[in-house]
Amino acid sequence: MSAPIANSIRSTPWPGTHSDEQASLSLEGRSVELPVVVGSEGEKALDISRLRTGTGFITLDEGYVNTGSTTSGITFLNGEEGILRYRGYPIEELAARCDFIEVAYLLIYGELPKKPELDAFRHSLSNHSMIHEDMRSFYNGFPRDAHPMAIVGSVVGALSTFYQDSLDVRDPKQVEVSVHRLLAKLPTIAAYSYKKSIGQPLIYPRNDRSYCENFLEMMFAVPCEEYEIDPDFAKALEMLLIVHADHEQNCSTSTVRMVGSSDANLFASISAGVSALWGPLHGGANQACVQMLEQIVADGGDVKKYVELAKKKGSGFRLMGFGHRVYKNYDPRATLIKATCDKLLAKIDRNDPLFDIAQQLEEVARADEYFIERKLYPNVDFYSGVIYRAMGIPEQMFTVLFAMGRLPGWIAHWMEMHQSPTKRICRPRQIYSGETCRKFVPLDQR
Repeated sequence: MSAPIANSIRSTPWPGTHSDEQASLSLEGRSVELPVVVGSEGEKALDISRLRTGTGFITLDEGYVNTGSTTSGITFLNGEEGILRYRGYPIEELAARCDFIEVAYLLIYGELPKKPELDAFRHSLSNHSMIHEDMRSFYNGFPRDAHPMAIVGSVVGALSTFYQDSLDVRDPKQVEVSVHRLLAKLPTIAAYSYKKSIGQPLIYPRNDRSYCENFLEMMFAVPCEEYEIDPDFAKALEMLLIVHADHEQNCSTSTVRMVGSSDANLFASISAGVSALWGPLHGGANQACVQMLEQIVADGGDVKKYVELAKKKGSGFRLMGFGHRVYKNYDPRATLIKATCDKLLAKIDRNDPLFDIAQQLEEVARADEYFIERKLYPNVDFYSGVIYRAMGIPEQMFTVLFAMGRLPGWIAHWMEMHQSPTKRICRPRQIYSGETCRKFVPLDQR
């Protein structure tokens, strides 16, 4: 690796501070004081770490809707006001003024890089972009119709077998090497999975290409002719990766942190995050959104019919790409992606009715009182799937692109967790609801 950057990793600030305010809880004659923790943006939480000791009770919060698992200085998200900031910087400003590698550096190292730091970072990623030649044989062992996310998760996990010199989670230098290897190799791993699925030869990465240009070339180039990169496609991909780079304690990020809390190496932890992201309720939602649009097109393009079906209880139809667990306002990422989506759709030959259906669906749903009252706005998945399709990226690769974008956030959270002085292995409690103590009946008497 070129110029070391490990020395520039700063200690992550722990913004949660205990205030003078406390909550008192009394249960069955036992009482406990619950300190109030206040974050740097004024968010408040009850510290319940002594609840069971003090009362014998635990909390129950299915899906962790009201449970904070940690304090973090990486991403601030305010769903009510539609705010998203990485390390204090608004997502709108980063998307307009930075490329993905600069944002990745910010998330992982905590500060925007100076030019020498950024140049060294880019150079290191370029030098690590190839994967071990023996790993190419993995791709021949997968069925041709294997989903790329299954391949990506498997190959990322297998990196720990090929790069055993950088698995010590307590050695900052080894961690940094793993970080650079992952960031550099994931586009190669992802593009190879696509090439395998269509029976084309694998294209090696090129050190003279930017991160996004390299990926597009590995995806679409063939050895028999020169590949010309569309700068608008490369720019759109940069923006998509940036807006997906982190999103606080979502399912896949929480998975990475939970697996990493056992001191599993970075490759194993990220592989687990890839698996979590694959779910259709998480990263797979953009693919599900396009499939929904295709269903509407196949049924004659009656957008209003499907809007009414979405409002009808028991219809079994769900309008994908609208609403969000956290955002109760317009998703700021969707605003950025929509602008890029409109630009690409104006540029390409629009002979695909899916694009027109998407715009009609957005207009109808945003004017319908049902969606307005419930604050069901088009979200990041609605537009990103449309953009990927406009760029010629197949549906099965949509979630892979999401994983490429989310990688810096996963890495940043994994590193932050290991730097925390309060790190503990994650071990949630449960409320048992099964049979009480039962008498064993021998096999011949059952």
